[in-house]
Parts: sequence; C-alpha cells; structure tokens
Amino acid sequence: MKKFIFIGFALLLFNACAPKIPHYQKESSTFIIFKTPTIKYADAGFVSSAAKETKVEIYSNGVALMQLRLLPNKVCLKNKGCMSAKEFNQKFLHTNYPPNTLMQIFQGKAIFNGKNKTATKEGFIQKIGSITYKVQGSLIEFVDTMANIKIVVKPL
Repeated sequence: MKKFIFIGFALLLFNACAPKIPHYQKESSTFIIFKTPTIKYADAGFVSSAAKETKVEIYSNGVALMQLRLLPNKVCLKNKGCMSAKEFNQKFLHTNYPPNTLMQIFQGKAIFNGKNKTATKEGFIQKIGSITYKVQGSLIEFVDTMANIKIVVKPL
C-alpha cells in the first residue's frame, strides 16, 4: 500500500513540475508567405492559437521549414531560440514595430492599436505609412513596402 502511495505522490510531483503544453483552441491549415529581408518562406503550414500563444509552422514535403511560437512579449524561432518580441522585430522585421505586431498579424487582429482601421464587409484594412494590412475573413495580408516585408496567411 505504501508503494502505491509513493508512486502516486511521485507522479503528482513530476506532473506539477512538467512544462505546461498550451491547449490550442484553433488550428487552421494555411498557405503562408513570410518574407522579410532576412527570412523567406512560402509554403503550406498551420497556424494554431491558444489563450496566450500562437504557433506558426511552415512545411515543405512534410518537413518543418519554419516554426514560430508567438507569446505576448516573446518570440521563439526554431534553431534560433527565444528572444523578446522587441528583439525579434529588430532582427527580422522593423525596429519601429510594437512588440506584439507579429502575434496580432497571425491572429488577424488590428495592429498599432487600431490606427487608421477601416471596417470592410468581411474584416478591416489598415494603411499606416508604407504598411497595408488587410484581414478579409480568414485571409490575412500584411505588406510593408519600405521595409520589404510581406506576410500572407491564406486558408487552404
């Protein structure tokens, strides 16, 4: 009997210390274009959303080419580790973008606190300087012509 109590206690202890895996409420199969001056991917993938996290995966021939974990203040890029969202923007996007910009794009939410947001039939559009950002149903398009950045998320 003592053996079973010990095993039960040990399992409970190890389970409590294990990292929490987010429960993704929404997962969609998509075609993703992720083009910046330093990163260039365009292929089929998945965008998965949890309460406080978004995961982006791009595949080619069943092999994961890019995996991003987007958290409110942190971005994790497979093979490059985790960094603050601000640092990610400086390295891969643009230094003037707010830290949560990439997460908001992949969630289809307004960026830059909704600046210049105009409602459309199926979503909205934002034009901010050289940036054009559109969300039309499940289609997301972000283009910054000055920074040479294009992010498109198109449902399959």
